[in-house]
Amino acid sequence: MIFDTHTHLNVPQFAEDLDETIARAHEYGVNEMAVVGFDQPTIEKSLQLSEKYPEIYSIIGWHPTEAGSYTPAVEKQLYQWFDSSDKIVALGEIGLDYYWMNDSKEVQTKVFRRQIAMAKELGLPFSVHTRDALADTYQVLKEEKVGAQGGIMHSFSGDWEWAQRFLDLGMMISLSGVVTFKKALEVKEVAKNVPLDALLVETDAPYLAPVPYRGKRNEPGYTSYVVDEIASLRGNTRDNIARQTRANAYRLFQLGEEYDASK
Repeated sequence: MIFDTHTHLNVPQFAEDLDETIARAHEYGVNEMAVVGFDQPTIEKSLQLSEKYPEIYSIIGWHPTEAGSYTPAVEKQLYQWFDSSDKIVALGEIGLDYYWMNDSKEVQTKVFRRQIAMAKELGLPFSVHTRDALADTYQVLKEEKVGAQGGIMHSFSGDWEWAQRFLDLGMMISLSGVVTFKKALEVKEVAKNVPLDALLVETDAPYLAPVPYRGKRNEPGYTSYVVDEIASLRGNTRDNIARQTRANAYRLFQLGEEYDASK
């Protein structure tokens, strides 16, 4: 059983075949998934999905590309959403995005720090988005401290040196379909070396589809290919990687503790 810890079934790309997509995920062995909401419409949709489907959980927060619209009213609404559902397992995705730069570094950093504080207050882990901003993301996390609940470096694309730095802070490393890309040598090196008890898998669907579907719409079932690639790179078994990453997700999301192959 595989846990896709970061997917976006709440976006228009899945509006026409959502049930079929979820059914296909089960066929691939992906039995649980966390749907991430990053602004008001996607947060509301994530919560709807997690209430409707037992296998779906919600992660909600304000994305860095939306930082300029983060207001006291938004923060109040976030608290209300967190109070409204027991299917919310983390706060996110939050962080820094210097590729799009919809808002200044200062604004993004302020919103990032505020939501880390919120996650700690709520006793939840948080999921971090970072693009072209690894150094600043690291600095914020180092200063703010991860806290007992922990956090996720979502769809990690840095090298092993950076991965070690984030691991030392208490973060977990989540790998997406990027690890299957032929030229993603740094991410493959990360996959080989991350301690098994600090590893998660995801799709970030509908984005970043793995080989052999690269360039097409991604979907939660394709987490299977991420697991296969990691198993191959580590000389491990698919079953072992699937069970360990699922156990890690259960532990991080406070859903219970299961299989641990690292002990």
